[in-house]
Amino acid sequence: MGTDTHRVAVLVYDGVKMLDVAGPADVFGEANLLGARYRIAVVSTTGADVTSSVGIRIAVDGSAAAQPDPGTFLMPGADVYPRTAVTRDLVEGARDLAARSGRVAAVCSGAFVLGAAGLLDGRRATTHWKIADELAARHPKTRVEPDAIHVRDGTVYTSAGVTAGIDLALALVEEDHGVEVSREVARALVIYLQRAGGQSQFSAPLKGSPPRSPALRRVVDLVTADPAGAYSLTGLATRLHVSTRHLTRLFREELGTTPARYVESIRFDIAKSLLDQGYTATEAASLAGFPSYESLRRVFARELSISPAAYRRRFATARRTGR
Repeated sequence: MGTDTHRVAVLVYDGVKMLDVAGPADVFGEANLLGARYRIAVVSTTGADVTSSVGIRIAVDGSAAAQPDPGTFLMPGADVYPRTAVTRDLVEGARDLAARSGRVAAVCSGAFVLGAAGLLDGRRATTHWKIADELAARHPKTRVEPDAIHVRDGTVYTSAGVTAGIDLALALVEEDHGVEVSREVARALVIYLQRAGGQSQFSAPLKGSPPRSPALRRVVDLVTADPAGAYSLTGLATRLHVSTRHLTRLFREELGTTPARYVESIRFDIAKSLLDQGYTATEAASLAGFPSYESLRRVFARELSISPAAYRRRFATARRTGR
């Protein structure tokens, strides 16, 4: 294990997400108890203290410009992004620290600051699933991976929302000091060393916008009302009074998928919602219209990289009414 001090500069600003700062800092601090030598400096663009998203004042160690060259520059996020444009002083502070750092890491919407500074151009990146599309729209030169917990592209690291900053910090500790140290840090903080699945498991069921076409909106209504019904292409076309060719073209042009896959996606969202409510995986499969638990398990493995049972253990409500 190296004995050199590794400086970590965290650039904060008014409205910064408290856990985006404290989560990774605790990971590095816990690693120090195991022999690492991280030295964390919290800095702002002006050197003035800031107020976090929860109203807690954060004392800083000085300005970003006065900070010695860090081994790691960490850019936390805030609810203000992407609702507003990134301020010029924050962009300039991020560019300066990035240019002098060995590696750059962003938590959640901190990716928007890196993007505004041009630090994600030509790179893969991620952010919170709710704002991933916006990141891709604002920065078309960036390949956004919306389901990733964290992404490394060269010396630039980005992570998903809030607690994913802890996952990212653990990965950085592992890179610096090996898996045994990062594992001990995870155990001490009572967190997963590497959580299974991607961000999709945390997204809201039935989150997509309704289709524009009345015929396709009718498909959603039909399947939602009776998930276990039969919805072959011919059957759907007959019920909607359109040709199979026309219906197939609607799905391809508006949704970029097939009728069968879209019906499956609706059933998948329904199954997730049922699991959230505490139904067993077998019950959810049946009520959502899947022919068997195994067919639901295959869809979960493809979409979330975890099983329905594992998803239920993580997200099911502690209570079930009327059961």
